[in-house]
Amino acid sequence: MKAFNNTLIQIAQNGMGNGDEQLALQLVANYLKLLNEEDELPKFIVLYNGGVKLACTGSPAIEAMQVLEKRGIKIIACTTCLKYFGLLDNMEVGIAGTMMDIIELQKSAEKVVNL
Repeated sequence: MKAFNNTLIQIAQNGMGNGDEQLALQLVANYLKLLNEEDELPKFIVLYNGGVKLACTGSPAIEAMQVLEKRGIKIIACTTCLKYFGLLDNMEVGIAGTMMDIIELQKSAEKVVNL
């Protein structure tokens, strides 16, 4: 039985951790895949800066994020960031949102996790 907690996960880069880019992508894809195996889920995943690339065509995290979205997690990608990278039409998961949307989610979340 799934349960949602009032947690917001923020991903601000195209991957997880600092260092090798391929390893960072592998780590974030694995993290999101393993998150799918949890019974307790965050309410939101917010993507900004390079993190928006994870919701777009070619990302190794697309499949895991699509499953998370089907399970009820709301995924929001920063519109300004998508436009900056020329990716607004390449989103395969989630919705585009404003910085005000992100601020409101941060204010209402009980816990914010930064990856």
